[in-house]
Amino acid sequence: MSKQRVYKPAPLATVPKTLNPDEYYNLSPEYRRIEEKRAALRAQLKREFLLKLNDPYRKKLIEDPAFIRWTYVRNNFYPNFRPTPKSSMIGLFSSIVPLVVMYNVIKHDRVSTNTPIT
Repeated sequence: MSKQRVYKPAPLATVPKTLNPDEYYNLSPEYRRIEEKRAALRAQLKREFLLKLNDPYRKKLIEDPAFIRWTYVRNNFYPNFRPTPKSSMIGLFSSIVPLVVMYNVIKHDRVSTNTPIT
């Protein structure tokens, strides 16, 4: 008999359904029906988009609502921005810290090169 290794998820990740037997095998019939409906809806939307995309007589652009939302948020970043500790640290380490480090490097270099040679 071989021991099966226990999967340890990353701190901020969830365990995939396939690795959790309770979520993968013991699903209620109602939950399976809902999942099948979602999959059918996704397949229908995908088929509709591909039909529009591959239509040889198409004269107008295909509007994808998800892509329109994505480009809107991408182009209007600052009105939708929320400061978080992570974004504050990124801003600090990408703007202020390099300036301070370069200032100290240049200052140290000038001080060390201005010493008289004996």
